[in-house]
Amino acid sequence: MGDNGNYVRDLLTAVAGAPDRPALHWRGRVVTGRELADRVTAAARDLAGLVADRPGGTPVVGLLTVTNTPETLVLRYAANLAGATAVHLQTANAVDPLDRIDLDWLRGQLDIVRVDVLAVDAEHLDAARALRDALASPPALAGLGLAAADVVDLAAGPAGFAEPRVTPDAPATVTYTSGSSGRPKGVAVSFGVRRAAVRGLVADPGTVYLSTLPLSHTSGAVADMTLVAGGSVVLHPEFDAGEALAAVERHRVTRMTVSPPQLYALLEHPSIRDTDLSSLRTLTYAGCPAAPTRLAEAVKVFGDVLTQTYGTTELGPITELGPADHHDPELLDSAGRPTFAEVTVRDPEGRELPPGRTGEVWVRTPFAMLGYWPDPAAADAVRDDGGRYRTGDLGRFDERGYLRLHGRMSDMIKSRGVKVHPTAVEHVLTGHPDVLGAAVFGVLDADRVEHVHAAVVPRPGTSPTSDVLRGHVGGALSPNHAPVVIRFCAELPLNPAGKPDRAALRAAAGDRR
Repeated sequence: MGDNGNYVRDLLTAVAGAPDRPALHWRGRVVTGRELADRVTAAARDLAGLVADRPGGTPVVGLLTVTNTPETLVLRYAANLAGATAVHLQTANAVDPLDRIDLDWLRGQLDIVRVDVLAVDAEHLDAARALRDALASPPALAGLGLAAADVVDLAAGPAGFAEPRVTPDAPATVTYTSGSSGRPKGVAVSFGVRRAAVRGLVADPGTVYLSTLPLSHTSGAVADMTLVAGGSVVLHPEFDAGEALAAVERHRVTRMTVSPPQLYALLEHPSIRDTDLSSLRTLTYAGCPAAPTRLAEAVKVFGDVLTQTYGTTELGPITELGPADHHDPELLDSAGRPTFAEVTVRDPEGRELPPGRTGEVWVRTPFAMLGYWPDPAAADAVRDDGGRYRTGDLGRFDERGYLRLHGRMSDMIKSRGVKVHPTAVEHVLTGHPDVLGAAVFGVLDADRVEHVHAAVVPRPGTSPTSDVLRGHVGGALSPNHAPVVIRFCAELPLNPAGKPDRAALRAAAGDRR
């Protein structure tokens, strides 16, 4: 078969090269390379037939599935192999999405751009029917092996068809941001970028990747790279520290990705000391800043495998802090150095700032999004004429070229005339010996005055007080940085991407914004 420009064809060719090798592990089941290739091509054949009559433009297949299942990967690959755009329709394709789906919001999205097919699983069939019936141009419903008269069975047809050629600048996938700083935004990524990722960000042969974060996001790209390299992917429906550690030992996992709060949960799990971690070669943490004190603990437990990646849904990987960097205590509060991206720090007028000066992080990268979906022109608000994107993150470079992040611009707290960076306060709080984790956020009162609040997870067996922690922060930073309210909790609320959910914390604190 000739080169059709599709990363999925690259992937299927790779897995077909070792047809009996496990490609996916899921709840005790194994999907071999041959089975994965057959399922994808059979589903793609039927999807191509369903979207054949679309009047111009790239067909669109909406995915309404529980993430981190073989079905989610098969349906995304099949949609792309058929030349269609695959749109993950949940806000972050959460693992427990049934209480997260905002049907009115989804209906508004689907009213803007015609979706030709809704690809669903059994858990979402009722929601998909409700959406279909509410739309002016009802899409077809399709699934894998669903016994329903109104659903096309994508598992029933033969494998193989005339695969369409895709153009590099056509949208391959749309993923929604977590919405941590507002409404979720659909980020369109091209076929060209997805192909460049699987060809350029190469995994080691024999990689066994444990996926606990949503496949709709970065974890899906790592799964793609793993399969192209001839490795296998272990799918977990959600993150559970004990189950993740057991999977590392059982499957001889070589690579996994977690958020910093999940890394802390691994460190605190009682089985960590008895788990055979010798197979791990790369333990990546990403999504939000990590506490230097907890990273020092992680190095002692996991050894030379820790890698921090800073990136965004819109731009992919931006900087990396490698395993060797983790042995330098002065670097543990940094996000590392640029990898594939050109990174600058700029002032509000867009002028580049020298090392040591704090400003907004701007990025130019070959892995940039096409634009926001369904309106690509909306990206013009965050992109300059030179193709540089504003990230909305505050940071500065040090003299060694390492990027130091201070958090989201939208999370900046203006309290008593002082700009408070939540990340700085969080690092000080987690540096206290009685604190396991912390999230700092601003709360507006009825007079529109903003105050610093914190949610703190104490270490087991300790009872830190608010006064002690306020004094700790005030002494390390300034009295204005000390939280006026500290709420102690057993664990921090996390959004589907594994980041502390500051919006939920603000709401619980009575924020008036």
